[in-house]
Amino acid sequence: MTDTAELPVSRFPVPRLSDLPDDIRSRIEAVQEKSGFVPNVFLTLAHRPDEFRAFFAYHDALMDRPGGLSKAEREMIVVATSTANQCQYCVIAHGAILRIRAKNPLVADQVAINYRKADITPRQKAMLDFAMKVSTRAHEVGETDFDALKQQGFEEEDIWDIAAISAFFGMSNRLANVTSMRPNAEFYAMGR
Repeated sequence: MTDTAELPVSRFPVPRLSDLPDDIRSRIEAVQEKSGFVPNVFLTLAHRPDEFRAFFAYHDALMDRPGGLSKAEREMIVVATSTANQCQYCVIAHGAILRIRAKNPLVADQVAINYRKADITPRQKAMLDFAMKVSTRAHEVGETDFDALKQQGFEEEDIWDIAAISAFFGMSNRLANVTSMRPNAEFYAMGR
């Protein structure tokens, strides 16, 4: 078995914190102080500062906004669609966040393996059905999809959120795979 501490975070250069612009360094240090480690996504994306800023601005706008989706449901979307996109980093990292936000040590594994069999509500399954369609077959999305979500109590803005999270993490998943972004070891035990 390989010692993961010796493996690279990314196939691209990872800058030293001391070499980063002040705003990026401050954000990374704040995350490190809160979580006790620096998630590798921050280090990987710091390679391109302008893109780092744009990525996290959109991430925060989607994942931290108030609305009809809970923070756990937002993470559920990330885990399910990242599984479909075979993104190890996002499944592991957002699975940890999902376990914490849902206060459920089982839900992330269930959603990652097969959300249709997971111990989640019919409303959440409908949400993930739509998220998966956006992630893998967005060209097929139509009014029947909106009607199905509205029958589960989702509003138009909620539907936008589901679609936007799915689309954003589709991009994120592809970038994580291309960069060979490695999940931090700390994520595996979080929320268990």
